[in-house]
Amino acid sequence: MSNAPLMPKATAVWLVDNTALSFDQVADFTKMHPLEVRAIADGDAAQGIKGMDPISTGQLTRDEIEKGEKDPDYRLKLSESKVVLPPAAKKKGPRYTPVSRRHERPSAILWLVRNHPELKDAQIMRLVGTTKTTIAAVRDRTHWNASTLTPMDPVTLGLCSQIELDFEVQRAAKEKPTDQQYGGATLLPASETTRKDAEFEPTEKQRDDLNVDAVFAKLKTIGGKKAEDDEEE
Repeated sequence: MSNAPLMPKATAVWLVDNTALSFDQVADFTKMHPLEVRAIADGDAAQGIKGMDPISTGQLTRDEIEKGEKDPDYRLKLSESKVVLPPAAKKKGPRYTPVSRRHERPSAILWLVRNHPELKDAQIMRLVGTTKTTIAAVRDRTHWNASTLTPMDPVTLGLCSQIELDFEVQRAAKEKPTDQQYGGATLLPASETTRKDAEFEPTEKQRDDLNVDAVFAKLKTIGGKKAEDDEEE
C-alpha cells in the first residue's frame, strides 16, 4: 500500500475536526505540509471538502489515534489493507480496433508491407489488429479492394503509436540484420604494403639435394666434353 492514505486532504480535514492530533502529526500521516494543515484548521484551505474518516476505511485505528493524542512526538502508522487484490491477468489477443477505423487497416497493412518488409506477420497483427489472411491478401494483391488501396501510415491513422512502430521495427532489424553491401575495393593497409617477406633459408636436406644435383650436372658436363674429344680424335 502507498505510504499516503487515500484522499489525503479529506483525511486531514477529518483528523483536524475530530481529533486532538498536532498539525505535524496530521501532516506526517497525510504527507502534506504542516502549514497546509494549519491553513485547513484556520479555514483558509480545503473549503467545501468533506472530511473522510480513515477509521471507517480501514486506514487508521482508534488505538493509533489515541497513542498520537497522548504523545505529540508519536507518528501515526498507516494500517495495511487486509484485502489482497489479485494481479490483473494480461489478456492476449489481437489489438482492438474501433469500428470507424477498421476499413483503414488494409491501407495501413499495405504501407507496412512496402516500407518495412522486414516486419513479420505477427508484428503487423500486433500493430494494426488484423489477421494473417488479410495480410496475405494485401501482400499478394488479392484483397477485394486491392485496386483502390492507398498506403497510409498506421500512426497517422491512429491504429498504433510511433513508439510501438519503432519498437517493432527495431526488433525486426535485430532478428534479421541487413546484409552488408559491397562498398568497392579499398587500399591495403600500410603494414601490408611495406611488409618484407622473409628471405628463403634452405634446410639441411634441401642443401644436400642441391649439392647432389650440382655434382650430377658437373658429371654430365664432363662426360659430354669427353665424348666430343673422342669424336675429334
